[in-house]
Amino acid sequence: MCGLSGELRFDGRGADVDAVVRMTATMVQRGPDGAGVWSAGPVAFGHRRLKIIDLSERGAQPMVDSELGLTTVFNGCIYNYQELRDELVAAGYRFFSTSDTEVIGKAYHRWGTHCVDHFAGMFAFAVSERDSGRLVLARDRLGIKPLYLAADSERLRFASTLPALLAGGGVSSDIDLVAFHHYLSFHSVVPAPHTILAGVRKLPAATVRVVEPDGRFTDEVYWSPSFTRDPAHAGWTARDWQDAIAEKLRLAVHRRMVADVPVGVLLSGGLDSSLIVALLAEAGQHGLATFSVGFEAAGGESGDEFAYSDIIARHFETDHHQIRVPGSRLLPAVDAAVAAMSEPMVSHDCVAFYLLSQEVSRHVKVVQSGQGADEVFAGYSWYPPLAGVPRDQAVDAYLRVFADRPHRDMPAMVEPHHLIEADASRHFAASHFARPGADTSVDAALRIDSAVMLIDDPVKRVDNMTMAAGLEARTPFLDHELVELAAACPPEFKLASGGKGVLKDIGRPLMPVDVIDRPKGYFPVPAIRHLDGPFLDRVRDALTDPAAKSRGLFRPAWIQAMLAAPNDNRTTLGANALWQAALLEMWLQTQGVA
Repeated sequence: MCGLSGELRFDGRGADVDAVVRMTATMVQRGPDGAGVWSAGPVAFGHRRLKIIDLSERGAQPMVDSELGLTTVFNGCIYNYQELRDELVAAGYRFFSTSDTEVIGKAYHRWGTHCVDHFAGMFAFAVSERDSGRLVLARDRLGIKPLYLAADSERLRFASTLPALLAGGGVSSDIDLVAFHHYLSFHSVVPAPHTILAGVRKLPAATVRVVEPDGRFTDEVYWSPSFTRDPAHAGWTARDWQDAIAEKLRLAVHRRMVADVPVGVLLSGGLDSSLIVALLAEAGQHGLATFSVGFEAAGGESGDEFAYSDIIARHFETDHHQIRVPGSRLLPAVDAAVAAMSEPMVSHDCVAFYLLSQEVSRHVKVVQSGQGADEVFAGYSWYPPLAGVPRDQAVDAYLRVFADRPHRDMPAMVEPHHLIEADASRHFAASHFARPGADTSVDAALRIDSAVMLIDDPVKRVDNMTMAAGLEARTPFLDHELVELAAACPPEFKLASGGKGVLKDIGRPLMPVDVIDRPKGYFPVPAIRHLDGPFLDRVRDALTDPAAKSRGLFRPAWIQAMLAAPNDNRTTLGANALWQAALLEMWLQTQGVA
């Protein structure tokens, strides 16, 4: 829901409203239903609205509460806003809308920065205090909603997307070398606060930043689940864990139906999205709109998983939409998906999500999606081998199966002036694994994946691609109460049955076992995984463009070797190495980065 932007000046000057207007204008797709700009002295907010809750103009943003002296801009959804509203009314607050945005403002007035502890939902928001000049920025626990920052001694700007900040102007577009290393080594994941551009940072998940009028700020990390065994659960059996997680998952799915418009489901045909459909059917949902996407086969690889999504659609009698994407639409969608990225993301799933979202948005404005289940419930292939690894050896074992390439391979790939001497990605992972609060190697891997990789790969991918179509995606497997319980669950229950064992056991009495026991699948886009013809030409154009040559990220000899054998070089997890390099250049060129 929506896109926000803003500026706070520290130098005594009025906010640059024109810059805020430019930033806001880049986010029309995120919020096609309305726009607003507000300013008062050194501060200005901009907003693009996607109408989901309170469809009237009373829910428009920026939302000014003159009685409380607060102005709010918000992106996301507070699923328990109605309960919080009732609590605030009982405490004497008066409401002029039925929106969750107003709940945020009044909750902040009542509880201060601790308001975030009361919210169940996905959110990035900014609140300006009229009387103190203070600005408060916050991001949800799992980083589902983004918030990018650009600051210097004179001002702070913020926005829901990185390209919005570029549109505002005055942002350094130098390559951040630490982020570049992460992109090439850490499976294209760039952990906060870094982005690929040195002039742009991102507010970490589960963080509240309080910015004073002179630019001084403090950060508070308000949530971090413990991946340790709670003595209160010591006597729990596998069935006890199954029942408790099922209850939390039912609540998570139920919460994400809160809307003043219809809610559908992205049905891939995998366990996760199928389980969402099953739980909604169990709760009495009829005629649920579901959506699946498929592509033409290429390189001997199938381009769809309709066989499985059809099983679920027929079983639960959903209003199913099978979206078949012809090959002619795929190449133009590559550039469109890249343009929709706030940061370069290498996964070919981006193109699939982009095309799927464009079609789905013709039917509904809100969908539930299965993202996050693999990271929360141990669904990936690298978790089982870690089960027998001593805790002090976990980081090396993890990087062997997760990192795209070792640091020692960088000099042959990257031009010297873009190399950093230290192995930044290994250092980051080692620091994360060394933190207390994770009992086993599997726990430590699940923690870094749910706190870092999940946020800056699949979650960001889904947000960027769905919002590019004015479509709001909700992820019940990332409900914070469910994540807390899953973190406490012994790894062996999650690793059972080849991964996500506890979810599979929850699903068995609810849906066809053909979908539960199938091999793990992914969003397949074969034409990108197997580069040939016009797709290879597009990659070649990006890497040999004058801007790419001038930037000089990659060694020409490495590029030529990759182009000579475009499908022979894969990263550790099977991504196409040539595509990884080309995607970065395509993104930089699309954003006009010199």
